[in-house]
Amino acid sequence: MNATSPALPPFRTLAAALRKTTEHLAREVVRSSESPPDWNELEWAVARSVAAMQGISTLLANRLRWRGPPMWQAFLAEQREQCVLRDALIGRLLERIHSTTRDAQIECVALKGSALRTLGLYGPGERPMADVDLLVRKADSTAIAAVMRNLDYEQTAVTERHTIFVPRNRSKEDDLGEHVDNPLSIEVHTTVAESLPIRKVDITARLRPASGRPGINAYPTLAALFLHLLLHAAGNMKAHALRQVQLHDIALLTRRLEDADWEALATTGAADDLWWAFPPLALSCRYYRCDPPPGLLERLRRGCPRMLRRSTDREELTDVSWSNLRISAFPGIAWSRTPTDALLYVRSRALPERAALAGLQEVVELHPQLGRVPWYQLAHGRRIVRWLFSRPPRVQTILSVTAALKAGR
Repeated sequence: MNATSPALPPFRTLAAALRKTTEHLAREVVRSSESPPDWNELEWAVARSVAAMQGISTLLANRLRWRGPPMWQAFLAEQREQCVLRDALIGRLLERIHSTTRDAQIECVALKGSALRTLGLYGPGERPMADVDLLVRKADSTAIAAVMRNLDYEQTAVTERHTIFVPRNRSKEDDLGEHVDNPLSIEVHTTVAESLPIRKVDITARLRPASGRPGINAYPTLAALFLHLLLHAAGNMKAHALRQVQLHDIALLTRRLEDADWEALATTGAADDLWWAFPPLALSCRYYRCDPPPGLLERLRRGCPRMLRRSTDREELTDVSWSNLRISAFPGIAWSRTPTDALLYVRSRALPERAALAGLQEVVELHPQLGRVPWYQLAHGRRIVRWLFSRPPRVQTILSVTAALKAGR
């Protein structure tokens, strides 16, 4: 960190503050208490970071029945204003994408947050979005790239999951929370899949409408959207990169699903086919008390590997989200279905393929602020040693906490 950055507390102190504030705010989003928590100055600063990392700042601003210190109140008010402005910007971008893809005769599906916007589950700006995700056919990859250029977007990175496009003229990304000027990227997918932890779970075919039209299309069913939300949450839980807003998405959509939607989900396949759906749905039910059909959660549990069931039973939001301060050597090991999967996953972490390292470097170049913490600049071998014999803090988490501490000085 640079010389102007505030001094950070010891690892154990900071980790405890992250857990304390994360778990308290998680409950406050669901049901606000009458009085503010009795936190010290560090914990209030960490709480601002947590609200931003978990994507719940505007939800808290709209739901809390108590008032915290002036810095907390100012942060929530500013985040609500910025999220509303950004939501309007996202709406205009989606309209432009629909118009240009329709003219270019390209069918696409607006994924996740973009789809949730159309359902009226959130108020304006309540659900933050860092990017717009689109699913297109592989045959349209060249054509969609031309559309992006027409929108004044340029390609910056190609990963196994997607191709990233960002505005040609973009400002510096803010380290803490949402801002209308933060670059709004577009991520173009030709498949929707997650490696859990090494085998791919691919649900692309279930997300494409049977008879799509040029322009933006909706998911074929609400069950398909729900399935995608569960899979995306599973992938993030595996990497300890979940955000509470993802659980909020799942909980809200459970109230919208009708019997036919649940039946469509239940008939996706045998319980083993949806083994990965148990952890995100179970965690959503634990925090939000959402009410899936009787027997569904237990059916998914039976299909879930024993080690993953056990970890799901004991883990809190903090453990599987950005609030987990420690960089784990093998965060997804519990998602292994067989000993062979576990060994292959360990190998992929210890000896990553060249493409994986190149993809990581592209992400760092896209987000230069990540270079302010000396981690990604280290040789991979040195990172492995630190994984195993020390407690390296996560770069993104440290940047967010540091920004919150700096704002409070």
